[in-house]
Amino acid sequence: MFLLHAIIFSTGGAILALELLASRIMTPYFGVSIYIWTGILSITLIALAAGYWLGGKVTHASRKPSIDRLAQWYLAQPAWAGLSIVAACLVYPYAFHSLASFDLVIGAFVACMVLLFLPLLTTSAMNPLLVAIMTQSARGAATDDERKPTRGEERQATVLEQLDAGSGRVFFVSTVGSVAGVIVTAFVLMPYMSNYDAVLAVALVLSLLSLAGALRPPVAVASRNRLLAVGTAATLASGGLLVFSDAYLDRMWPARYGGVEWQKTAEYGSLFGTVKILAGPVGARPEAQMRIYFQDGLVQNTLDSGNRSQSFFTYGLEGLVHAYRPQARRVLVLGLGAGVVPMSLARQGIEVTAVEIDPVSFEVARKHFGFDATRVQAIEADARTFLRACKAGYDAVVVDLFHGDGIPEYLITRDFFNDLRGCLKPDGVAVFNTFVDLDRPSVYAHFLVTLHAELPEIVVYRPDAGGSRHVNSFVVAGAARLVPPEPVRLRDAPSRHAATLQAMMERPNKLDSDTLRRGAIITDARNTISLDIAAAQMAYRRLVIETVPPAFLLN
Repeated sequence: MFLLHAIIFSTGGAILALELLASRIMTPYFGVSIYIWTGILSITLIALAAGYWLGGKVTHASRKPSIDRLAQWYLAQPAWAGLSIVAACLVYPYAFHSLASFDLVIGAFVACMVLLFLPLLTTSAMNPLLVAIMTQSARGAATDDERKPTRGEERQATVLEQLDAGSGRVFFVSTVGSVAGVIVTAFVLMPYMSNYDAVLAVALVLSLLSLAGALRPPVAVASRNRLLAVGTAATLASGGLLVFSDAYLDRMWPARYGGVEWQKTAEYGSLFGTVKILAGPVGARPEAQMRIYFQDGLVQNTLDSGNRSQSFFTYGLEGLVHAYRPQARRVLVLGLGAGVVPMSLARQGIEVTAVEIDPVSFEVARKHFGFDATRVQAIEADARTFLRACKAGYDAVVVDLFHGDGIPEYLITRDFFNDLRGCLKPDGVAVFNTFVDLDRPSVYAHFLVTLHAELPEIVVYRPDAGGSRHVNSFVVAGAARLVPPEPVRLRDAPSRHAATLQAMMERPNKLDSDTLRRGAIITDARNTISLDIAAAQMAYRRLVIETVPPAFLLN
């Protein structure tokens, strides 16, 4: 019975592993919102319920199903789950972009069906099948004991006790396996493999379970040859696609974005989304190529071959720090990205501390974008945790944590801004790089009103977006009265940004009373605007889907 329990342990782990990986796979296409997790949890529960029902239906197909028939079904299910995962991996890189383009909510549910339904249906059917196998074994043992001088009532009670203990053991082992699956996925698969390869690795493990059961059946099976055939087919399919996954997916490259052909040059697995380094134009000389830091459907930064930023926001942040704190000596940067802002400030003699939760960001910034950890104090930590213990008293804190639709809600609460205030000098300023949806200004009003509750002096800067409805919006906030900004000229800014940057710096906007009326204060304990935030996130993700090619979004 050891192999039977080892299989149920492994399939329990596979169920949770697939759920976690599905969330990471879907995020670039459908964004980070309650709708994705609603879809994942709904489809998971439906699949589990259907699987339990199916397993029970098989066990009661006849009044006394034989152990060998039950074992045949039980040992074949992991292979069928593996084959269904392989089929999903062949389809989803090319289909999910179209699903997201059709509708983010409906598309997310369909995507969950593609990734999860069949694997979870087949694996969850194994629980009642294993209980049935143990039931038949217990009944067989009771029949053998009939010759012993034991009363019938005592034999029946013993069998029932064995059945109760057996069913409890099955679900106990499966649940412990689920816990193990979460741990292995979080600490082994996600950091060291792409999500695509990680899902195929799960499929391969499931396929090998069926193959092992065919090669050395733990109990008699109805047809060993059939079991061997399906186990072998699933193993070859999942293993083959895993080995040749790059060859299969590289057909999507080069990809066109912003009028330029881009090629993927490096990829890094991360708990916070796959990181891609893209170079373009394809075929241009290395010194003429630009590079994109791309993560979870979002362009974090674009740099030229000399590590000069081509992204407007980096100059906006740097310029506002100099405008409001021209004599700044110590600056804290929350969110590293490619490391452009902290490195630029450090080169001007400022003592800079950069806090980033994703360790991969430090590696990527150092290897590809010229980040020098000897010139910037680099700290791997969650921004909220760091600020809670911060007593340093910085002249300025640059908050570059907003990613269109990916910012965690706990980073826009009054509690977070209170911790931020405690990290500043009394006359220090916080400079935010944020995004605003001009069609949904109330969502942005919640952020500004919550910030105003802790840092009441607020000035908003917004560049001319040329008709775009989703634009960068820079916010300068302080506890003390803000002094008039100093004139700033950033000589390193690309010529195409210089005029827009200068015009933005000359037109600050004070927080108006109308915004204060529209917004609500968000706290850790009370957040009543989740649906508003979800709607704004979906609007941004629609913009991503309209402009970003499928190859960029695959992780």
